[in-house]
Amino acid sequence: MGTVVGLPAVKRRSLAVTVAVAVGLGLVGACGGGGSGSGGGGGDRITVGVLLPGGGASRFGQFDKPLIEERLKELCPDCPAANVAATPDPQVQQQQFEAMITRGVDVVILAAVDPQLMRPSVESAHRAGIPVVAYDRLAQGPISGYVTFDGEEVGRLQAEALLTAMAADGGEGRRIVMMNGATTDPNAGWYKEGALKVLKGKVTIAKSYDTVRWRPENAYVNMTGAIAALGAENIDGVLSANDSMAGAVVSAFNAAKVRPLPPITGQDADLLAVRRIVKGDQYMTIYKPFKRATDATVQMAVALGRGEEVGAIATGTVDSPTTKDVPAVLLPSVSVTVGNIGETLVKDGMYTVDQICTPALRSACDRAGLT
Repeated sequence: MGTVVGLPAVKRRSLAVTVAVAVGLGLVGACGGGGSGSGGGGGDRITVGVLLPGGGASRFGQFDKPLIEERLKELCPDCPAANVAATPDPQVQQQQFEAMITRGVDVVILAAVDPQLMRPSVESAHRAGIPVVAYDRLAQGPISGYVTFDGEEVGRLQAEALLTAMAADGGEGRRIVMMNGATTDPNAGWYKEGALKVLKGKVTIAKSYDTVRWRPENAYVNMTGAIAALGAENIDGVLSANDSMAGAVVSAFNAAKVRPLPPITGQDADLLAVRRIVKGDQYMTIYKPFKRATDATVQMAVALGRGEEVGAIATGTVDSPTTKDVPAVLLPSVSVTVGNIGETLVKDGMYTVDQICTPALRSACDRAGLT
């Protein structure tokens, strides 16, 4: 893939990186005090800072945070607990980052709310000798590593699933709505690019929205507007970039008393989305095996914090809008529909059947083979 403004340019081999994500509602002090603040090389016992774009019930709070903490204990049992902060507000995240720099952590794992806005903080960390591993979203500035899932593949899988759901052999005459992510997130453009490569010439994109800050309430407003402008009967499918927005899309159709719902895509394999898939309100989601990502990210962060190279961890490089040849790994994703929930999400231990199958969904789970 060639260099695209705002999107990563992938080079060399396919990637296998390092990801670290942790969640908290505020900055949590590390056990045993801060790190050396000497730019990595703080010895075997290092302090890791983790900045996330969400916590609590979000994907980052439910999965990435505990996996990161578990992997850090495995790789560095004598290290203090990570400094963890989580917020969806870019200005607050910037303040959290600056606090970690002041505290003198040895390495930072950054899942940026706004990669461009975080650039000055990344530069400040670099001047302080603190390496930064970008996780999930390609941060701008002199980052030392990057771990994520292949965004073009995500968009392609969503688009292919949508075409299949619409039974569109070529898709001529089909009209869809695209509910994309925020323009401040380079991944959103990456997903869109992958989807459009599949959809081009096969469907009519009747409406396309870039959803401010990925907020479900904004997606709800956009979808309500699309239904009013186009008429629900003229919407054959919705390509929603993630599950929280897919839930808002479903709510908009429900408010308009639309039945049956057109096929709707998603991403992140949120539990509520999986239940919607079982029920038939959402067609698919993208499952990202988070453990592979967090394992790689923590491995990279620990190496950088100890002043070591990460060439043996990364299997390729990417270019950000500001930095060339960042050591990176891009991981594959999995398309999940009602037919393969058991062999993917349940088999991998992401959810149990009991978690998915509420009493109201018991008969639907039986039909799906989730027993």
